[in-house]
Amino acid sequence: MPEFHANPVKLQQLEQICAKAYLVGGAVRDQLLGLEVTDKDWVVTGTTPEQMTEAGFKPVGSDFPVFLHPKTGEEYALARTERKEGRGYTGFSVCADPTVRLEDDLARRDLTINAIARAPNGELIDPFDGQHDLAQRQLRHVSAAFSEDPLRVLRVARFAAKLHPFGFTLAPETRRLMVQMSQSGELSALTPERVWLETQKALSCTHPQRYFEILREVGALPAVFPEIDALFGVPQPEQYHPEIDSGIHTLLVLKQTAALTTDINTRFAALCHDLGKACTPKAELPRHVGHEQRGEKPVRALCARLRVSKATRELALATTLMHGRIHRACEMRPATLVDLLDQLDAYRRWQRVLDILTVCHADTRGRPGYEQNDYPQAERIKAAFEICQAISPQALIKAGLHGAEIGKALREKRIAALKQAQI
Repeated sequence: MPEFHANPVKLQQLEQICAKAYLVGGAVRDQLLGLEVTDKDWVVTGTTPEQMTEAGFKPVGSDFPVFLHPKTGEEYALARTERKEGRGYTGFSVCADPTVRLEDDLARRDLTINAIARAPNGELIDPFDGQHDLAQRQLRHVSAAFSEDPLRVLRVARFAAKLHPFGFTLAPETRRLMVQMSQSGELSALTPERVWLETQKALSCTHPQRYFEILREVGALPAVFPEIDALFGVPQPEQYHPEIDSGIHTLLVLKQTAALTTDINTRFAALCHDLGKACTPKAELPRHVGHEQRGEKPVRALCARLRVSKATRELALATTLMHGRIHRACEMRPATLVDLLDQLDAYRRWQRVLDILTVCHADTRGRPGYEQNDYPQAERIKAAFEICQAISPQALIKAGLHGAEIGKALREKRIAALKQAQI
């Protein structure tokens, strides 16, 4: 935020408003759990939008009055109530006049643990007993109004992923309500942007697989992620996959990927890598020959529907198409290894190759009893890349080679170098 300058009158107005501001939501929850607080949200009572702007706050909310503090840049929202008037999560009318009480604002929130406020003097305001649910490690909805917003099914699944290390579980009544919401068809009203935003946040958690587990448990997975849901119940050879079920394997791979990297795109690629197994003809089960190529269509469909970035889509597709070949890297002759590096576009996109190798490593670990597996295939590919990259086409160009001759000679030199190094 730029440096704030104001006259004494504005400073007094700012202080008066901050004296009526309460820290709310995730900041209070995370403070009580001993977590680092990175974002702070505030609710202001007894105030009008005009008074906020007069005090120097910058309005940013389009659907309801939200302002940025002129010094800290933190969000300050006027206390408000909401009333359901239409379908989906956008069909709400908002009331944010000065008569709305803090308790009324807290009542519209999703979970009791997110409906705790801290007053300027440090006192906790907890009308829905969120502190008790924090102690009991329960995710419980505040009121029946929870069901008016289908996005909350995804939000609660995300909180289950975020708070999984603390042992949080769904309260039985909240689970039942989420099942009813999933069966109502309201999830179809969610926009791709909101689904992807919640999913990105879930993928950034230490246990992202819990997000998808919860969505499946409450019956939301078919509506939101049909490509992933289709994997459950699809068998794999037990000798290689003790877990047998392709859906279970996918979530185990996501869990292992999360242990290896914090990169969201790589975690998403792990989620996508075996989507082709749902397309295997039943007569061929439990084997999945060619599932890599079959996976291209559902990966493209999922990425298109969620409107993910080009980089996200390309990594997911490359991982899907190439992971089977990479698993066989230790069996490859030098010539095949050189060709694999070309197919991976390794010389231009080495970081992407490293991301794919991370998923491949997690793929081998995403099976019961194999969680500590090493992945020598990655080491061989890395060693081959170091040798092949050092052989530049510039010397061939200087020698007078042209066009296809350069590529052919470069391949031969790289193969010879790998043979000499016994890679």
